[in-house]
Amino acid sequence: VQLQASGGGSVQAGGSSRLSCVTSSRSFSSYIVGWFRQAPGKEREFVAAISGSGSLTYYPGSVKGRFTISRDNARNTMHLQMNSLKPEETAVYYCSAAPIPWSVARIVRINEYYYWGPGTQVTVSS
Repeated sequence: VQLQASGGGSVQAGGSSRLSCVTSSRSFSSYIVGWFRQAPGKEREFVAAISGSGSLTYYPGSVKGRFTISRDNARNTMHLQMNSLKPEETAVYYCSAAPIPWSVARIVRINEYYYWGPGTQVTVSS
């Protein structure tokens, strides 16, 4: 499964950005897909996940209410809409896919995701 993220760039604090991720996989709908981010000098952290059907989503408290993950299985794409961005959210954002059943305990763990895109930089300036 190959993933390619796009849409990163520079945005001012309080602004919005929308990331997209496209895959060539024919079985895209069978994967949980997620977004992670990694700031300089920090570990990669979970940002959002969505189930294969798109009916279930999960966010950590740090982004809940500001970020929205969605997917379009017919177009093999998923998106991350980010609002009210903060400077500390400057990071490389990665899309990923996991062939596992939905479990909150599992979808937040990096090592559950088998496939990763190369990442896209989001810079939030104050």
